[in-house]
Amino acid sequence: MITVNVFVDAEGEHRGFRISGHADFEEAGKDIICAAVSALAQNTVNAIEAFTEDPFDCSLEDGYLECTFSTNVSKETKLLLNTMLLGLEGVRDSSCQENQKDPWIRIVTEEV
Repeated sequence: MITVNVFVDAEGEHRGFRISGHADFEEAGKDIICAAVSALAQNTVNAIEAFTEDPFDCSLEDGYLECTFSTNVSKETKLLLNTMLLGLEGVRDSSCQENQKDPWIRIVTEEV
C-alpha cells in the first residue's frame, strides 16, 4: 500500500508531505497506481521549484518521497499541493475495487 502523509501545522497550514510504499497492484514497471502517484508527486515538487520562491527540502528514494517546508508556503504552493492531493484522491477512489477492503492508497493528515 502507498501511504501519503500530509503534514500541517496547528493552523492547518501545509508543512509538507511524505509518500511511501508501493501499491503492489502489478509487478514493478507495470504498476499503473505507482506510476500515477509518482507522476503527480514529482510533478508537484518540480512545479513548486519552477513556479514559486518557497524554500523546501526534498528526499527521494525508491518508493519514498518527502518534501518539507520550514516557512509558510505561498498561495501558489498551496494550490499545487491541493491539486496533487485532489489527483491522489482521484487515483485512490478510481482504483478501489468493489469488494476491496483496503485501497491501494491511504491518505493521512498529520499535525506537526
